[in-house]
Parts: sequence; C-alpha cells; structure tokens
Amino acid sequence: MLDIALLPGDYAVCRLAAGTTLPYALSSGLRDSDVVTVSWTSDGISVICPTDRAPAQAVVETVWRCLRVTAPVGMAAIGSLAALVDPLAEARVSVVTFSTFDTDYLLVPAVRLTEGTAALQRAGHRVTG
Repeated sequence: MLDIALLPGDYAVCRLAAGTTLPYALSSGLRDSDVVTVSWTSDGISVICPTDRAPAQAVVETVWRCLRVTAPVGMAAIGSLAALVDPLAEARVSVVTFSTFDTDYLLVPAVRLTEGTAALQRAGHRVTG
C-alpha cells in the first residue's frame, strides 16, 4: 500500500519543438506544491507543469491532475510504479508518469480523477487531498 497525495490545481502535458528555449517562468517562483519536469530528446521537449506555467508556444494535452507518492520511493523498490499504473489501466484511466530521485508522480485526466482515485483506493492505496 502506498500513500498518495493529490496536488492542488491542474497540470499540463506539453510538447515543444526541439531546440526551443524554455521560459524562465517554468522554474521561477515555484509554489510549495508545484512540480515541473522537463525531458529533452532529438524529437522535441516534453514539459509537465501546472497549467498556469505552460509555455505559450507549446502543444498542450488535456487538463490533468497530479498525484504524488508521499513517502520516498527507494531506487531499489520493485513494482511500486506498477502497483499504481495497473489499477488505473484496469479502470481504463489514462496515466502519464514520471519519477524524481525521491518519489513517483502520476497524472490522470482531470475528467477521470474520481475514477482514478477510486481505482487506486480499491487497490489498497490511500489517496489524500
């Protein structure tokens, strides 16, 4: 069982063209609960951020809600992400995931948040927020 916190506000999953300069607003003045992640490939730049920080020139997916595993997930932990993604897949809730050094994050479409959190709770996880 994992403890999961629902972060406040809506999130955006964005795509920028390769070589785009990231706006300073992505990293400046982050609120305590904000999380921003950036991935670069030769095909483009992917950004996950609060919707109010989404770059103006980005292609933005639907509105998402962000869930954070509250306890640090060790690098040697096996199956913790699968334990979260599998119940969402069974409930037919889309999910985008990313990890930091300390923990895992999941994004579910805002319109499916109720179904997503219910699926996680049925799987034995505690969701707060």
